[in-house]
Amino acid sequence: MLEAMLEDLKERLSETLASPWEGGGTVATASALAAMLLVALVDGLSSQTWVPVLDSLNLVFHEAGHPLFGIFGWETLTILGGTLMQLIVPLLVLAAAWARRQAAGAALAACWFFQNFHNIARYMADARAQVLPLVGGGEHDWLNLFLRWGCLQSDIAIARNVHILGWLGMLGSAAWLLWRWTRREPPQP
Repeated sequence: MLEAMLEDLKERLSETLASPWEGGGTVATASALAAMLLVALVDGLSSQTWVPVLDSLNLVFHEAGHPLFGIFGWETLTILGGTLMQLIVPLLVLAAAWARRQAAGAALAACWFFQNFHNIARYMADARAQVLPLVGGGEHDWLNLFLRWGCLQSDIAIARNVHILGWLGMLGSAAWLLWRWTRREPPQP
């Protein structure tokens, strides 16, 4: 029975991956690229790399991640759970859009995922300085994590690399969407 279920799942996944992408039209692509450009501009022009609506939402997911991952009882995972949750949520949205073969939605979700890296990098870079206001005045996640991992002195360098990775991922998301657009099926008359 388990073998039959796995075979059925494999068959459905193969069919999904072979199916054509939706939403690859010019309007959907242009709208998604415009939204990505807006996020990149607000993020890039902000002195604190903060996109108000998006990062406020990310903060909610971050804070929810601490108690959610705290269920497992491992202190390091509880601390890291905030960052994990703010990355998992856009990945789930990306997976849903990918499964539905919605190119614009997948690209936007990927952009959201990588934009999170900028906010995470900002938090990492603050590990020693501790000047960022923390929700509830709690403990600094990345100070605790970097101390545990013995790399506190590298907080700025690690943050810089995470920040660069965020920009590369956002750029890659836009490039992938443009590539998908060039491979779309022409409209039928």
